[in-house]
Amino acid sequence: MPILEDSPIQVGPYTFHSRLFVGTGKYASNTLMQDALAASGTELVTVALRRVNLSRSDEPSLLNFVPPSVKILPNTAGCYTVEDALLAADLARTAGIGDLIKLEVIADSMLLWPDPILTLQATERLVAKGFTVMVYTTPDPILAKHLEDAGAAAVMPLGSPIGSGQGIIDIEAIYRIKERVTRVPVVVDAGIGGAADAAVAMEAGADAVLVNTAIALAKNPAAMAEAMKWAVIAGRQGYLAGRMPKRRVAEASSPESGRVEAYGGL
Repeated sequence: MPILEDSPIQVGPYTFHSRLFVGTGKYASNTLMQDALAASGTELVTVALRRVNLSRSDEPSLLNFVPPSVKILPNTAGCYTVEDALLAADLARTAGIGDLIKLEVIADSMLLWPDPILTLQATERLVAKGFTVMVYTTPDPILAKHLEDAGAAAVMPLGSPIGSGQGIIDIEAIYRIKERVTRVPVVVDAGIGGAADAAVAMEAGADAVLVNTAIALAKNPAAMAEAMKWAVIAGRQGYLAGRMPKRRVAEASSPESGRVEAYGGL
């Protein structure tokens, strides 16, 4: 058990004790995905609506492999316009998945980089329609603040391009966003390649991380999922503990005075 007590993370009306959110794409099989989800301890998984069978309830669905205790977070992956994103969200709610939605409006098909203007517009419209919106965004502190003011329930800056495994390219961006987004969680989404990346993001003050490819494409997805679980816990504990300040010069860990006594007078 962690030494420092922590409160759950709140996303709109939804409460989660695990700060590791997990994706469901790219697994070699649904069974491997199921094992990884269990090992991660996650309480929230994101699912691309285009991968879910919403029309044939008599056929196997990806959702059948997600434990009932885990909240489904449908996302609008693959949407390049505001209207497409709104349509996807409406389909999820109509299908009974719920009003919690991860918003993605992509501008660049190679980088899968979110469009800042369309993302903000889509956020405003989804919030007006009663959705609880978790927004995938660029690591821009000004845009992040606008998204919070627009009613986003969580701001989700990318660490590096989706699926790249490059880690957190600009860790200062996390600090800048956390200084400005103070009313809703900041969730690092995209680019995490290993457990160390997740720990770094959490230690920088991220409220949670969302990981998909790093787990799904690991040689042992379940083992990587468990590593991510402990990395998130460790990073969060490090943040709560309060990191020592950085210095430009060395400072001895053993003080000069009293050194003889410390060694028994020898």
